[in-house]
Amino acid sequence: MDHKKRAKELVAQMTIAEKMSQMRYDAPAIPRLGIPGYNWWNEALHGVARSGAATVFPQAIAMAASFNTELMKKVGDAISDEARAKYNEYKTFGDTQIYQGLTFWSPNINIFRDPRWGRGHETYGEDPYLTGRMGTAFVQGLQGDNPKYRKVDATLKHFAAHSGPEGCRHGFDSKVSEQDLYETYLRAFRYCIEHAKPAAVMGAYNYINGELCCGSKKLIGDVLRGEMGFEGYYVSDCGAVMDINEFHHVTKAPHESAALAVNAGLDLNCGRAYTFLQVAYDQGLVSEETITESVERLFEARIALGMFDEDCPYDEISMDVVECDAHREISREMARESIVLLKNNGILPLKGDESIAVIGPNADDKTVLLGNYNGTPSRYSTLLRGIQDAASGKVRYARGCHVFKKDLRGWEEQPLREAILAAQQSDVVIMCMGLNPLMEGEQGDAFNGADGGDKRDLELPTVQKELYQAVIATGKPVIFVNVSGSAIDLCDQDRDCAAVLQCFYPGAEGGDALADILFGKACPSGRLPVTFYRSIEDLPPFDDYSMAGRTYRYFKGKPLYPFGYGLSYTHFEEDWVDADTVRVTNTGAVDAWHSVLRYVKEPVPTLTGFEKVWVPKGQTVQVSFRKD
Repeated sequence: MDHKKRAKELVAQMTIAEKMSQMRYDAPAIPRLGIPGYNWWNEALHGVARSGAATVFPQAIAMAASFNTELMKKVGDAISDEARAKYNEYKTFGDTQIYQGLTFWSPNINIFRDPRWGRGHETYGEDPYLTGRMGTAFVQGLQGDNPKYRKVDATLKHFAAHSGPEGCRHGFDSKVSEQDLYETYLRAFRYCIEHAKPAAVMGAYNYINGELCCGSKKLIGDVLRGEMGFEGYYVSDCGAVMDINEFHHVTKAPHESAALAVNAGLDLNCGRAYTFLQVAYDQGLVSEETITESVERLFEARIALGMFDEDCPYDEISMDVVECDAHREISREMARESIVLLKNNGILPLKGDESIAVIGPNADDKTVLLGNYNGTPSRYSTLLRGIQDAASGKVRYARGCHVFKKDLRGWEEQPLREAILAAQQSDVVIMCMGLNPLMEGEQGDAFNGADGGDKRDLELPTVQKELYQAVIATGKPVIFVNVSGSAIDLCDQDRDCAAVLQCFYPGAEGGDALADILFGKACPSGRLPVTFYRSIEDLPPFDDYSMAGRTYRYFKGKPLYPFGYGLSYTHFEEDWVDADTVRVTNTGAVDAWHSVLRYVKEPVPTLTGFEKVWVPKGQTVQVSFRKD
């Protein structure tokens, strides 16, 4: 019997009250039907999140910089193995609590249209094709390839034109042209649905041109299910249905909002709005047939996950896979491939025997490894620790300053002078600076509450600028490692430093991965998934959703570092045979990975293909692009 038929038969045995209860994210048990309580809310952005020990892979924006879909699929497969292992144990308690189930609200495939958006580091960057490819690989890795069962459910979010501002997201109306909507904002969703068949899609908080993302028949029914052929279940962002009456003021009461959402096709509610469905039903605002349709989709998903069967092969996955050596090695490999070399005057790779000063507030900070929506690694390597373990010469460390706080109280540590002394006494300085996840993130998570987690500009914090100038003044060669989830103004660093690297948030193995690059154990191969602008003055207003003047496709100015940019320790020559075939020759002295990027130039420059290949020194590899 197929999953759909089984779901229909099971749901047919439920009362209307029982059906409505199953549309809540914290669905209660129905003992008489053998249905355990189930909490649908779980996260797996770059590892099993908020559920204890887990392998923490690099943040999504970092993995996008790898341009490696095969490795991305391995990451998804490793994450879902750990997810299954945890679920297999959690369910022995008789139900699942939040962050213990198999339904994951990841990946975030919104377009990182503006570097000020705090949640941009959850995405795969500014390009819809790169986002679609990386998202597809991740979903395929998560959901598995068993013909009968899904390993876990992946959820594309947030449908659809959603990328800040965070502070007004609950009532914001994204004004988007038809061209931008389909060519940019919806394109990755369509690609992932066509190529990976994700189990679920999550609706955003905002409007799109006056259409509610969690209450529009046009967006959910006509566009998502109709035009894109999506067949899974649709879930609200948390609290988004209550926004319909509280912030959008489309309805006057929660039960009206709940009815509007269900009638539009929203199957699962994260929040409390669907606790008012009984009132909506009693008033005739929603029919039992409409409710039944949603509940059948939800139980088709639970059946496809093997929740009611004893022969699901994924039930055999044990806790031994959690943070196993193989998964930690995948994390380190992905971290290596996500580091982008932006400048190198020849100082890199280091020999290893130099005396090194490691300076900066991000050098020994665990949080910059982890990003957000993260798990908890039981073992991790900070940037400092990775350098210390790899270097054979003397390594001095100085924090130098607080990550953002400038005015220190009289009894607090004054670390600037220590940093100057460390630099003066060393052959080379590695400065680990930038942002951390408390400075850019989701509304409510970041310390900059006045901006809702978004950034006001592209500048390093003032206190870090002062530290930077003091160290540069010593005259010692500086290798600048920028750790951030978004583009920063690095014009001064590009001018002053011997080398510049972008590290993003590199995961639990980040320090060892950085050391692999710095000391030449691995050759840098990352490419920027976003444009690094010179100034915020180069960009349109943040709340303007037109793509004009944004991203490499529509930006008319001169960026500091363009999308797709990234240096290596070797040199590659590309000989294009035709539009789909290229011969890549490594003319340098180092075996290395190389990402070949294919663009069309009209009507605007657009990425249409990429392939990452291993090219030994002195050899040529022929690359044929896939047909999408």
